[in-house]
Formats: sequence, C-alpha cells, structure tokens
Amino acid sequence: MADPTGFMKFEREEPKKRPREERVHDWREVYAEASPEARNKKVRVQATRCMDCGIPFCHSGSSGCPLGNLIPEWNDLVRQGHWAAASDRLHATNNFPEFTGKLCPAPCEAGCVLSISPASGGPVTIKQIEATIAEQSWEMGIVEAQVAEVSSGQRVAVVGSGPAGLAAAQQLTRAGHEVTVYERDDRLGGLLRYGIPEFKMEKKHLDRRLAQLRKEGARFVTGCEVGVDLTVEQLRAEYDAVVLAVGALRGRDDTVTPGRELAGIHLAMEHLVQANRQCEGDGPPEIDANGKHVVVIGGGDTGADCYGTASRQGALSVTQLDQYPMPPTTRDDDRSPWPTWPYILRTYPAHDEGGERLFGVAVKRFVGDDEGHVRAIELQHVRVTRDRETGVRTVEPVGDEIETIPADLVLLAIGFEGVERMRLLDDLGLSLTQRGALSCGADWQTEAPGVFVCGDAHRGASLVVWAIAEGRSVAHAVDTYLTGSSDLPAPVHPTALPLAVV
Repeated sequence: MADPTGFMKFEREEPKKRPREERVHDWREVYAEASPEARNKKVRVQATRCMDCGIPFCHSGSSGCPLGNLIPEWNDLVRQGHWAAASDRLHATNNFPEFTGKLCPAPCEAGCVLSISPASGGPVTIKQIEATIAEQSWEMGIVEAQVAEVSSGQRVAVVGSGPAGLAAAQQLTRAGHEVTVYERDDRLGGLLRYGIPEFKMEKKHLDRRLAQLRKEGARFVTGCEVGVDLTVEQLRAEYDAVVLAVGALRGRDDTVTPGRELAGIHLAMEHLVQANRQCEGDGPPEIDANGKHVVVIGGGDTGADCYGTASRQGALSVTQLDQYPMPPTTRDDDRSPWPTWPYILRTYPAHDEGGERLFGVAVKRFVGDDEGHVRAIELQHVRVTRDRETGVRTVEPVGDEIETIPADLVLLAIGFEGVERMRLLDDLGLSLTQRGALSCGADWQTEAPGVFVCGDAHRGASLVVWAIAEGRSVAHAVDTYLTGSSDLPAPVHPTALPLAVV
C-alpha cells in the first residue's frame, strides 16, 4: 500500500522552469530539461505523497478526472519504480497522457484530499507524475501500436482531428473498425496543432501519437472540408457511422465597444494560429506583436496563451485585462468548497515573463490614429453582477475615472460561442442549441441517424481531458451501434457535468 505519511515527509515540489530570460527568446517548452534519472527520482518522491485515499476524489468523474484515471494506483507504482506497470494503468484510461499531463489544468489535483487544507503542503503533483509516466513509457519503448486482430468490416468517418476525434478514432480502430479521420486544415491536430502554443506543448508529442495511430490502421485525410470537398451524400454512401468532433471554434467578438472596427484588433485564435504556423515553418505571421504595445482582453487560458506568444514575438509591452476582480490566492470554502474546482488566482508561466495584469477593468473605447489603426485603449473600473434568476450578466462602471493605455495590437480572448456554421451541419439537418453546441441522445447519437458527436462540439469549449473522455465514450456508443455491443470503456455520459456550487 501507499505510504500514508508520505505527504508529511516530503514537500510538494513543482517542476522547475527554464530562466525567463532564456525561454522568452525561443518556442521550446517552458520547463527545464533534466536527465531521466534525475527526473524520475524527483517524481518518485512526489508520488510518495499520495495516500491512496479510501475515497479517491482525484479520479471521481464529477470532482476530479472525467477519464477516471486510476491515479492512486499509478502513483504507488511510480513510488516503487514500476514504470512499465504504471504506464499500463495510465494508458488503460487515457489515450494521450502527455497531452493531459502538459495541457490539462488538473481538476484531479483540485480534488486531491491534500487540497482540503493548506497545512498538508498542497495536493500531489498528479499532472507532473502523469506527464513523466508518459515520457518514460516512450523512452522505454513500451508504447506500441495496438493493431486489431479481427476486422469488423465496418467503416467510420471521424470529422475533426482534435483530442476528441483522435481518441474516438484510436478506440474504434483498435476495436477493428476501418476509421478515416478528416481534417480541413493542412495539418492534423485541431487546436492541439494550431491553438496550443509550442511553449506549452511541443508538437513532436502530437506527431508521435499520430504515428502510433497510423500504425494501428487509422487513415487521415487533410485539407478536406466535409460537406464541401466530401459531400454528405458521399459520406453516407462510404461510411456506416460518422463522428462529429468539429470543435467549438466560433470565437466571441466585441460588437459594441466604440472603435472595434479599427485595424490591429483581432480575435485571439487569429493570432495563435498564425504564430503556430510560423513554428511549423510556414513563414512570418501577418499578426505580429514585435515592437508593439499588446493588450489581451480576457483573463482565461486563451488570454494567457496570447500573452506568452506576444512576449516571444518581441512585444514592447503586454497587458492582460480582466473584467472580474482579482481572485483570492487561496480557496474560499464558501464560494468553492473542496472538492469543487477552486475560484483562485491562476498564474501561468507566461505571466512570470513580464507584462501586467489588470483586474476589474473594461474597455470604454478603442482609440485610433488618422490611418484607422488602434493606438490606445480607454479603460474604466467596473463591477460585474449576474441576475440569479435569469443568469444575465451586467457590467457597470465604478466611478468616472478613465485611464488610457497604449495599444498597437489588441487580442480578444473573451471565449467561444460554439460550433462554427458549416454546410455539413445544414446538409445533415442538424441545428445548434442556444449555447451553440450539437445535442445528442444518451447514446451520443444526434438527430441524424448514424451520426454521433463528441468533444467541444457537444460540450462547448472545455478541457482537453473532457475531450478525450467524450471521444472514448462516443467510441463505445459507435461500436455498440455497429456491432450490437461493446467492450470499449465509456467514462462519461453525455449529460455529465463537473461538480460545482450553483
């Protein structure tokens, strides 16, 4: 069994980052490299802090990991140095642990019993342990292609190659179905490729998994917009089932603030996609922060990605705006009691690289020059309220004071409105819900027979761990639809939601 006093013997220790002065001048991942021996020794100590709780909230689908990762089991295997066994237990529930180990904000750590009280020293570094198991697995050569022994003779089309689509494709391929993944971009990966900056996850990790899927038999077609280049009639004729994993990429815009029409104001994804394309070797971006005062509007993950990207492009200054007041640095048990996701200030590595964050402010007006290009922003302090009955949010100024800050490039990172409008949905006879998503039944099937949905297209913009969980679950549903039953795991139900205080 685990060491029940390990958390008292060892302190929580985060992975070390490369010096700020070094990492802002390249696109490599922010964390410092270490020899496998040193890395594994440190991670084994961190795994020893896991108590193997009687009720492990860390892998509870509602308060921890929706994949149901067997966290206490592989923590104890790592503690003992049984890396192959730890890899087996980790891959039993997660197709792509290096994706989640690098990109997931770790609701498992928020649900760790050691998160109840600061006196414990903080939760187990589950995310770091997971990423290390994944890397060690590749280094040991124990990640192999799992080729189906028997073919079902059934064909499945997966539309979209993000984490949900790739998880569904891998599970269905391993079940013996002939799977083809269609991607409208020129490269595979969806947001993993063009939305996530290289400094958060180098794309070699994605390419490595894609190679594994190819060896297992999955086929990929890039530069193909299903519904246009491949019609719905052709899709129906060639495939026995279709999985829609098209994401929720319709970015929310600011349509009311005076001056929005000025040049130099862009949606966040326009900036991030071009920066990622430059890292892929496609040449310099049109939207470049070099030599500019950059303002990022929005305090979430996408805003932080823009923040770090602008710093690496050589911005003169970077300022991130958030309408909400600065969150507390420790959990407020009245607002977000354990084991719910805590409402706290989240500081990303990008925020340590310079720049400034302003809270409780909103843009009153974008100010331009004589040539119609944004040059400054007028800010007001605001208060955000929400009607408890209707849920309608109101942003009200606090006082008349106006502050002007320079802005040559403005990036709107204020969320996503749902699935993009596309001919594919029209020809399938599918409409979006009020929140811009695609609905489905308990079997993940949409109103179009034989057409299933998963990931952000179904849930709305969410976490990579939820995308993989939904991809695995929809694979179970499709396998059942095609063969009558399925042994594939289904970690989440379409109606599943994380535990929250309402």
